Amino acid sequence: MKRIINYIIAIICLSFFWAGIVFYATLKGWWHEPIAKNGSTKIFTNAVNESIKNEFVGNFAMAVMKNGFIEKEFFYTIEKNVDRNTIFQVASLSKFVTAVGIMKLIEEGKMNLDTPANRYLKRWQLPSSKFDNNQVTVRRLLSHTAGLTDELGYSGFENTTSVQSLEESLTKAKDADEGVSGVVKVGIEPGSQWKYSGGGFTLLQLLVEEVSGQSFNAYMTNTIFKPLNMNSSCYILPDTMEARLCDFYNADKTRAPHLYYTSLAATSLYTSLADLEIFFQIFHKGQKGEAIGRGILKPETLKAMRESHWDIMGERIFGLGCMLYIGIENNEDIFGHDGKGTPPVNTAIRINPVTGEGIIILETGHPDMATKIASDWVLLKTGKVDTLLFLMLMGKMVKLMVAGMVVIALLVIGFSMRKRNRSVI
Repeated sequence: MKRIINYIIAIICLSFFWAGIVFYATLKGWWHEPIAKNGSTKIFTNAVNESIKNEFVGNFAMAVMKNGFIEKEFFYTIEKNVDRNTIFQVASLSKFVTAVGIMKLIEEGKMNLDTPANRYLKRWQLPSSKFDNNQVTVRRLLSHTAGLTDELGYSGFENTTSVQSLEESLTKAKDADEGVSGVVKVGIEPGSQWKYSGGGFTLLQLLVEEVSGQSFNAYMTNTIFKPLNMNSSCYILPDTMEARLCDFYNADKTRAPHLYYTSLAATSLYTSLADLEIFFQIFHKGQKGEAIGRGILKPETLKAMRESHWDIMGERIFGLGCMLYIGIENNEDIFGHDGKGTPPVNTAIRINPVTGEGIIILETGHPDMATKIASDWVLLKTGKVDTLLFLMLMGKMVKLMVAGMVVIALLVIGFSMRKRNRSVI
């Protein structure tokens, strides 16, 4: 009996050791082959071109940034021409741009990060729950730590007449993804955990309207887009810009409809590669040597946005409206945001605040190509697997762990049986 217990302990110890190796290897990207052999922009762009040829993508626009400047642009389309001024709907990347508009209100003293959101609201209030709604602050809404359990995800509407009002959507979103309640309420203790909430940004959209006295689209246009000359950016697309909107596709290569949203702040930004290159330069010096912030936000405000407001296993994952992808030098992180929608829209922006390097990708027709390419760019530049690539590799990691544990168990059992047979002889 003692011998059996020893063998069981051996299996457990070796399995834990193997799981640790696999976990470490996944963090280092040992199980993942990036699309390019190194981070050379020319080699990387050529590899992106080959990847697009091997998988279906409807439209694709990419910029590689260096020292805050545009180093390389790349475009691809199967039909309608795509260039740096083509307009894309960028899904949840919208939240990152929205956050800059909200931080402008914070700088101007019109809103406070740590004031309960309900104090700014007149048209709609968070419903009562067993938790204290006064703990739902602007800071927690921006960092997805407000305890909201809506899990939105918005599916959008196929025509503008179906779009709900903000208040209706916050009460119960008709375009909630399947299996999601669509009700914006506090379901867990605010500040107790990180839980992604599209509804939280729809609530922030209402806050902006209440505080600024303007529609959300008008506020963002007047305060952020016009001063930056981001003339192809808006949250409600006017008729004058529709001709420049790229086509939408399903994954089966068929054309998909253009969807409309109540949740403008969370998912409905329309913008171009050229405009996002300008937006990138808010966080670094621009092409004409403009100061960081470009007159929109102070450097210390931009720094506050990328300070971690939630860590997992010691890794920083989220700031104020932006994802923290991987730690780099000077206690900084490569940061930005990704967007993903249905029908397939995938967008990504990664910014290195130390070097001014980065990548911007907009695409339609593929569910995750932009995220994969952006994460590969991070891996090639830093030698590290970023947050989203790690999540994509988790399935493979678990399979390797389980397979290794099975092999360990079989080897230990085989060894024990062989040893037992020798003893009998």
